[in-house]
Amino acid sequence: MLFDVVSARHIKDYELEIGFEDGSIGVVDFSEYHSRGGVFEKFKDLAYFKSFTIDKELGVISWAGGVDIAPESLYAKATGKVGVSSE
Repeated sequence: MLFDVVSARHIKDYELEIGFEDGSIGVVDFSEYHSRGGVFEKFKDLAYFKSFTIDKELGVISWAGGVDIAPESLYAKATGKVGVSSE
């Protein structure tokens, strides 16, 4: 999909700069997620948040314990536009 995550780097606090397969790059502030509860409670620990990896097979940013966020959501937040897949 064009909005699969291909790169990510920590900027500051709960902000990540994310690159997508279509070449778009944008910054996403994840601070809203740790107030959602559930698996996102772990985001209150900044060290945990910063320990993300990119699952190249799935095209997502993920964290230990099976936490990930749909790339379509990240794309919309990072670019301000909704991705449309050609698949």
